[in-house]
Amino acid sequence: MRNRHIPPTEPSPRIPVAVLVISLCVLAWSGVGPHDRGTWWLEVLPALVAMVVLSWTYKRFPMTSLAYVLIGLHAVVLMIGGHYTYAEVPVGNWARDSLHLSRNPYDRLGHFVQGFVPAIVFRELLLRCTALVRGVWLAAIVVSICMAISAVYELAEWLVAVGIGGESSTAFLGTQGDVWDTQKDMGMCLVGATLAIAALSRLHDRGLRALNG
Repeated sequence: MRNRHIPPTEPSPRIPVAVLVISLCVLAWSGVGPHDRGTWWLEVLPALVAMVVLSWTYKRFPMTSLAYVLIGLHAVVLMIGGHYTYAEVPVGNWARDSLHLSRNPYDRLGHFVQGFVPAIVFRELLLRCTALVRGVWLAAIVVSICMAISAVYELAEWLVAVGIGGESSTAFLGTQGDVWDTQKDMGMCLVGATLAIAALSRLHDRGLRALNG
């Protein structure tokens, strides 16, 4: 019997509530004295939208605990990047100096997560809301969706940066002088999405079975 034909049982709210509370705490910290207020808004807006949408849909369409935890992790990554700007996150500066890198790698982490988290979210949506079944085609479609999102995000970054101009646009783009930054960002998204499918599919399936009772 298809998962999508089985009404989901109402899961324990503990994990979603904990994720929401932690995200709100990090958001509050992130919004106090950010490096650039305009950049902060641009970076945290996706996290704010996600919190509103997931809170609104929780009763009608609860997701797995794994999905909520990963979305919360993604939100935290965005909020930290928004507070400092991706090129100036302290842990990234430490990694750059310790590993003798040419740039702060936090931006690469952000794009890795941009593939890793949506891969599980869209895997869940496709399994629960469409006729797709587990297998190679599901994995290929999920990764393709993640890459499409990454491409749209890069285009949106470009348009926003052109529109706002000045220091805020440079901070938002976070290229750090790398002419291949866009391609490398999309490459990290591809790695993240592929790794998520390879490493978390079985765990995700257990969560889906628990959700369906």
